[in-house]
Amino acid sequence: MSERVVELEVLRYNPETDSEPHFQRYSVSCEEEWVVLDALNKIKETIDPTLSYRWSCHMAVCGSCGMMVNGEPKLACKAFLRTFDGVIRVEPLAHFPIERDLVTVIDDFVMKLKRVKPYLIPKQDKPVSEGEYLQTPAELKKYKQYTLCINCMLCYAACPEYGLIPNYIGPAAIALAHRYNQDSRDGGRDERQEEIAATEGVWDCSFVGACSEVCPEHVDPAGAIQQVKIKSMVDWYKEHLMPWVKK
Repeated sequence: MSERVVELEVLRYNPETDSEPHFQRYSVSCEEEWVVLDALNKIKETIDPTLSYRWSCHMAVCGSCGMMVNGEPKLACKAFLRTFDGVIRVEPLAHFPIERDLVTVIDDFVMKLKRVKPYLIPKQDKPVSEGEYLQTPAELKKYKQYTLCINCMLCYAACPEYGLIPNYIGPAAIALAHRYNQDSRDGGRDERQEEIAATEGVWDCSFVGACSEVCPEHVDPAGAIQQVKIKSMVDWYKEHLMPWVKK
């Protein structure tokens, strides 16, 4: 297998010893088919065991290895070294506090995810003995795309509104709320609308579309946000101009 020496410029920060973040450069021999995560693993195993970052599956499924690679939010396990020339700069995801090196504090995202109730709230409970909640292929198709989210938070790092408005719920949380709102088995839309249709929800989105561009699973959170805007406008018209019409 062919190898080449790759130079990585990695952001380092240890809150116990460093007054501020700084970059450290590493030269590491890498195989042609490697990704950035492989290079980081080799650095940690052979050069600097103190380097900290998150990863788990190496299959673009867990979403934990999100980081900035040459200024763009990427999964380190999908960022092939052969696509980069020169020094590769690796930083933690933008818009999140740094815990250590490439590890970010994700409490804000988790809190906002919890607010939108990203789980099925049945329209009516029924005992297991009555069988499954059946669904047609057409009903599944309405929301299936939004089930692909892996909570990697790349969309948050790419979103300029999240960087400017910390209270903004953000693309992934809204897309997941939309996923359940579209589910024919779900009855929790009114509860979620209190969060996602509020000022800190979809109306703070300026539709830059960067969230969908960086999404590794092609969830299209920008599209979900625009659909929620349309549905919210319909809700408003029905409530204020056509109060006799049920939602």
